[in-house]
Formats: sequence, structure tokens, C-alpha cells
Amino acid sequence: MESVHRTVIVTGASGNLGRAVAGAFAAEGANLVLVARHEATLAEQFGGDGERRLFVAADLGRQDDANGVAAAARARFGRIDTVCNLAGAFRIDGPVHETSDATWQFLFDTNVRSVLCMARACVPAMLEAGGSIVNVAAYAALRAGANMGAYAASKAAVMRLTEAMSAELRERGINVNCVLPTTIDTPQNRQAMPGADPARWVAPGDLARIIVFLASPAARAIHGASIPVSGLS
Repeated sequence: MESVHRTVIVTGASGNLGRAVAGAFAAEGANLVLVARHEATLAEQFGGDGERRLFVAADLGRQDDANGVAAAARARFGRIDTVCNLAGAFRIDGPVHETSDATWQFLFDTNVRSVLCMARACVPAMLEAGGSIVNVAAYAALRAGANMGAYAASKAAVMRLTEAMSAELRERGINVNCVLPTTIDTPQNRQAMPGADPARWVAPGDLARIIVFLASPAARAIHGASIPVSGLS
């Protein structure tokens, strides 16, 4: 599967990591299907769509929207080779015994249901030719800190989905893996933690390169891995 022919779906494409991942795949000549909640946000971040770039607005907690992403990718580029599930959210809502139903539901819808809906939408289209799926969990999924119960639980669920999907799909030509970043160096995180040293965090471009590798034929022997990406933290 040559990268120049690869069609890559990137969810959460308008975020800091999404832009870095889209740029890394674009540098390889891939066809890009860039997904966010609002097309205007994608246009603001990337300019117009083009011959190798398609914008799709979707709420990935809705199965119909996820199905629409897959259908748009196939209609425009004829195939789906890679799905990068970057869409996600972080929220702290106090200790576990004070966690609201709203926070719990929001994190599981955004971080977990989005992966499930994209799997349902895209895997059937990928089975004939094979491909790759890369999910973004979090280092906190390995060991939760205080006040991070709901977030860590949702990202741990992404890890378990990654493992299950890998076991189900590895013999069918699709490798599935995930990355576990610590704090990503973004303007938002710098503003929220002004006393921290961003040099110890994970640069979006560095994480993007790992995601592109996991999506490539060079990673065909890696299945069901949850790879910590911790920078110096």
C-alpha cells in the first residue's frame, strides 16, 4: 500500500494534534479526510479543501454521522486505508464519589463511543484491502491520578477496545494500535499550567510521527500495542 494512494481519516482534525497528524500524512502524499464537529473550523485551520483533502463535519457520538464520514471518504477517494481516532476530551470533575453523570457520559461519549462508531462505520469497508487503525488513549489510563477517575476510565476503555479490535482484525489484514501520551504541548496547556516546563511535554509533531509510523506498512508486525509517549515527564 503506497502512501501516495493511502486514504486517511483523521478525527479531531481541527485540534492541535489533528493539525500535526494531517500535516505529517499530507507530507507523504496521502488523501486526507479531515473530520471535526464544524466544517468552518476545518476551513479556518486548513484553508479550503482540495484534490487530496476532504472536510467532513460530524458528531462522532452519532452512528449516522460516523457512517457519513466513511461514505464520504469512499465516495471521494474510493477506499479507506487508515483511521486515526484523535477526537477526544479531557475534563476533571473532582473525586470519583463526586463525579457527575454529565461528566461521565460526556467523556465516555467523546473518548470511547466515537471509537466504537468509527469502527462500525469504517472496518467493513477496510476488510477487503486491509489497513490500519490508530487510537489515542492517554498515559493516565495506565494509572489514574486523583480527580481523574472518569477521564482515566474512558481512556482505559480505549486501550481495551484497541486490544479487542486487534485480536479480531489482525488476521484480516488490519492492524490496530494506540498511543498513550502524557501532556501535549499546546497553547491551551501552556495557558492552563503557566508554571510548568513545556519542554518536558510531548510536542504534537513528535506524537504525529509516531502515529504515522503505526499507520504505515512498516508497523505491520505491531498489533494491539499501547505505546507510552511521555516526553520527559
